[in-house]
Amino acid sequence: MRDPAAEHDPALTGLFAEVLSGVGRLVRGELRLARAEATDSLRSVGSGLVKLAGAAVVALVGLNVLAGAAVGALAHAGLGPVWAALVVGLGLTLLALVLALAGRSALLLRGRKPRRFLDGLRSDARAVKAGLKMADPNLAHPNLEGTHHV
Repeated sequence: MRDPAAEHDPALTGLFAEVLSGVGRLVRGELRLARAEATDSLRSVGSGLVKLAGAAVVALVGLNVLAGAAVGALAHAGLGPVWAALVVGLGLTLLALVLALAGRSALLLRGRKPRRFLDGLRSDARAVKAGLKMADPNLAHPNLEGTHHV
């Protein structure tokens, strides 16, 4: 009696080699997509940092240039110098806070998952499972059914 495990069908071996090659190309493509999405997220972080730096510059320049003039104008209009300085300082601080919050919101990474990459992986996993079932239902690994690790 011949051992079925000892037999090697060249067509089946070629098919498995082709599947493995395709999976390798697929993984490389998915990694390129993940890298591109990570680059996009880093650009967004850079934009947020630029906005925060802009907030700091505007706050300093605003305090330096406008504070003196505004305090002088309010004092000349009849408001005491202390009250005039307080009003101007609070107004400029509020402007700096608004700019800082805009920069902070750009830095938040909510929803920055590589969605296209993950959707592609899910689709590829479904296609591989379907291909395995069509090729030979006995080859489908029982632990692959219902797997949702991605």
